[in-house]
Amino acid sequence: MHQEVGLIATVAVSFVFAAVLGYGADRLRLPPLVGYLMAGILMGPFTPGFVADTALAGQLAEMGVILLMFGVGLHFSASDLLAVRGIAVPGAIGRIILATLLGIGLCMLWGWSLGAGVVFGLSLSVASTVVLLKALEERNLVNAPSGRVAVGWLIVEDLVMVLALVLLPALAELLGGHAVDTNHGLGELPLALTIGLTLFKVLAFAAMAVFLGPRIVPWLLTMIARTGSRELFTLTVLAIALGIAFGSAAIFGVSFALGAFFAGVVMSESQLSHRAAADSLPLQNAFSVLFFVSVGMLFDPSILVRQPLAVIGALALVILGKAVITFAIVMLLRYPIGMGLTLAGGLAQIGEFSFILAGLGVSLGLLPHEGQDLILAAAILSITLNPIVIIATEGLKNYIHAQWPSVFESFGRKRQITLGKELEKIRALGEERERQHQLKMQQLIETFPLFSQVGEDAQEELLLLFKAKSAPPGERVIRRGDRGDSMYFISSGAVEVRLASGAIRLEPGAFFGEMALLSGGRRTADVIAVDFCQFEVLERRDFNMFMSHHPNLRAIVSEMAQKRTEMNVLRQQWEKSMDLS
Repeated sequence: MHQEVGLIATVAVSFVFAAVLGYGADRLRLPPLVGYLMAGILMGPFTPGFVADTALAGQLAEMGVILLMFGVGLHFSASDLLAVRGIAVPGAIGRIILATLLGIGLCMLWGWSLGAGVVFGLSLSVASTVVLLKALEERNLVNAPSGRVAVGWLIVEDLVMVLALVLLPALAELLGGHAVDTNHGLGELPLALTIGLTLFKVLAFAAMAVFLGPRIVPWLLTMIARTGSRELFTLTVLAIALGIAFGSAAIFGVSFALGAFFAGVVMSESQLSHRAAADSLPLQNAFSVLFFVSVGMLFDPSILVRQPLAVIGALALVILGKAVITFAIVMLLRYPIGMGLTLAGGLAQIGEFSFILAGLGVSLGLLPHEGQDLILAAAILSITLNPIVIIATEGLKNYIHAQWPSVFESFGRKRQITLGKELEKIRALGEERERQHQLKMQQLIETFPLFSQVGEDAQEELLLLFKAKSAPPGERVIRRGDRGDSMYFISSGAVEVRLASGAIRLEPGAFFGEMALLSGGRRTADVIAVDFCQFEVLERRDFNMFMSHHPNLRAIVSEMAQKRTEMNVLRQQWEKSMDLS
């Protein structure tokens, strides 16, 4: 095959290899992601056979990280992050500092420079969001207190890594690397000013996302949802996720992943967030597979033979060192033993930010290529071994609980109860919002049984399309001879349809105004409010769009309109015959 592999070939071969090897890993009772990593190794430039475009695969993998962090944001609101701040903030920062110091010490033993040690230690200090979320999902812990703390911990780590990515070029010359222009042509700035400018950018982006986002994004989603086009809605969701991620990186200098996370947090405030999550899930899964494949492509297996002791040292730091540090910090903060072991096992790996930091360190002349290979080796091995590490920590948790049940139950209980109450309040608010939404849906069906003919998505679409209108007693709602522009559904009160032959009373649950919309003609009767009335109004454009997507409902409305017309004709004929007689 031609050596310049295009987009289609790279994606196609990646999915085929990943599917086959992922299935093989599952048959061997290993996580499928081990198969995805092996697929990347086989497709990489360090193994014989097919060689994929690693640069292109890396960009596709970045999209996977963006969509994954977008999904995290959809399910993790700002209130969740504030609820776990007591453990996530000091825990994440403390572990980054201690793990980085261990990395510096390891590099000193190898004779590397301080700059290489800083980059190496930072790369090994941060865990992979992809791996952790998959582990939590497999054990149904995403919504558990330990899962919420773990995700909050990772968010804080990502924020620190964003700061590191911006500050590292500014500090490169001081650490022994190449001097670069970190100010985009603005000239050299003092280090303190550079740090202040970086913090200002991150805070400005966060403020804009928190204050402007909830006012714009839900409104935009509602407007798009009212079009009734599912593909346009899905496209808008992806445009928001990728657009905010790219815009945040281009304007504010933050990472794609952080920008996508804030996009998800903003979108979570919309009542359409669950639909957005469902529509983006297939793409999240597909591109997360490409992420693991691209990581495998970067790995040079010969490092295992050339530097076995260095690989073992880096892997020990990631698994043992980070696990011990995590557990110790949780214990010092007086949180439960079980939570400490869960966090220690789940966070004992490295991932996407590690690769970004390693690549930046190499480009700045701080980290040798050998260090990048060691980081990749530690990443692949730690990701592969992470399920075993989690099983081991769960076994240790059960052993401690069996040997010292009173200590296991009592230690950190006060903090656990406080955290549980805060998370319970957040969960209760979410459930109340969902209950109110379901109540609206139920009231819609009870008041208008006609809409039971369509699915839940269509019913939600109706709630968005409806426009509320009221009328006091005696008000003319529809005038005979006017052009038909809306269909009215009576929520409360009663109206009279005044024909030439008499008046027909309509109660809640009935509708009127459909005949002119179906026929394209003029109104044939006056409609007067008898009581104080509340209507749900469907305008002509929305009526035509909705009925075109649901022909069975249009058929029912047309049949009812035809029966009304026939009844009116029969009534007029009967009255004429009575007059003649």
